[in-house]
Amino acid sequence: MTEKANGSRGNGRPPAALAAGRFWRRPRGRAGAAIAGMLLLVALGADLLASDQPLAMRLDGELFLLPNLTRPTALLAHDNQSLGALLRPERGDWLLSPPVPFGPYQTDLSLPSLPAPPDGRHLLGSDEVGRDVLSRLIHGTRVSLTVGFASVALYVAIGLLLGALAGYYGGAADAVISRAIEVMLTFPTILLALAVVALVERPTLLLLILVLGLTRWPDVARLVRGEVVRIKALDYTQAARVLGFTDARILLRHILPNAMGPVLVAATFGVANAVLIESGLSFLGFGAPPPTASWGELLTQAHRYAVSPGAWWLALFPGTAIFLTVGAFQLAGEALREGLDPKSAGRPGNRWHGEKCCLTCKGRNG
Repeated sequence: MTEKANGSRGNGRPPAALAAGRFWRRPRGRAGAAIAGMLLLVALGADLLASDQPLAMRLDGELFLLPNLTRPTALLAHDNQSLGALLRPERGDWLLSPPVPFGPYQTDLSLPSLPAPPDGRHLLGSDEVGRDVLSRLIHGTRVSLTVGFASVALYVAIGLLLGALAGYYGGAADAVISRAIEVMLTFPTILLALAVVALVERPTLLLLILVLGLTRWPDVARLVRGEVVRIKALDYTQAARVLGFTDARILLRHILPNAMGPVLVAATFGVANAVLIESGLSFLGFGAPPPTASWGELLTQAHRYAVSPGAWWLALFPGTAIFLTVGAFQLAGEALREGLDPKSAGRPGNRWHGEKCCLTCKGRNG
C-alpha cells in the first residue's frame, strides 16, 4: 500500500477517530483532559474522600458498610473522632476513615483560634467557623461541576433546538429567532444572572443552573444556525429531501450529527465559564445558599480576613482550584477545536511525525 494511502487517507478510519487522534496528540489536550477527569472523579467520590462518617466500621459486633452514604440512625450523633473513642479492640471493633475525616459542615471547636492555619489535623486549615477547608474544597468541586455541566446541558439543548429551526426553515422562524439571539447577546451574562438571582429571597443551585442555562443559549443557537444553513445546501442533504425523507429525519440523522463539532467546542468552553460565573456569584453572596460548600464562599471569607488574621489559605487553595478547573477545560476546548478541524494537521505548532512526514512539517521542525 502506498504512503499516500496510508497517511493522507488516515487508514480509512472514521472522522471521529481521526479527530480523537488529533486531540490526543496535543499536550494541552492531554493535560486538560487529565485534570478535568481528575476533578470529575473528585466530584463523584466526594463523600468517599471527605466525610464525618467512616467508610466502614465494626462496633459492638455490628458491621456498618459505607455509613458515610447510608447514614444509619445508630451513628448519626457521632463523627469519626467520637466513634474512634468508642472502639474496643478486644471486642473486635475497628474503623476505616476516609482520607479526609471531616465533613464539609462539621465544625471543630477544639481549635484555639478561627480561622485556623494548616496543621497536621486540618491539612489546608479551617474557615471562620472551624470547618475543614480541604473537605469543603472537595465537596465544592461537586457543586461547581454540577452547575457547570447542568447549565451547559440546558443551554446546549435550547441552542440546538432554536438554531436548527432557524437554519433549516428560514423565513419568519429565522427572523424571530435571530432577533431573539441579538437581544439576548446585548446583555452581559453576569449582570443578567445577578439581576435574576437578586430578585429571589433565597437562591438555590437549581435557580443558578436555570439562570445560566436560559441566558447562555444564544451562543450555541448562533453556531448551530450557521452550520445548519451550510449543511442543508450540501448534496447529500438535497438528496435526502428528494427521496422524501421527513424534516425531522433530515435534521436528526443528516444535519445535526454533522453540526456537532462547533457545539462540542462551545460546550467545553461553556463549562469553564459556568464554573467561573458560579464562583463569582457565590463570592458576591448570590450563589449557592449557605452552608453549601462552595469555592466562591471560601473566597468571601478570605476577603473578610484578608488583613487580620491574614487567612491566606482561604484565598490560595480555592483560587488554585478555580484556576485549575477553568484552565483544564480551556485547554481541552482549544485542543478539541483543533482536533475537529482536519486542516489543523498542517498548522504551526503541530508535531512532526517522523522522517516520512509532509514537507510543511519538515520545514517547520528543521
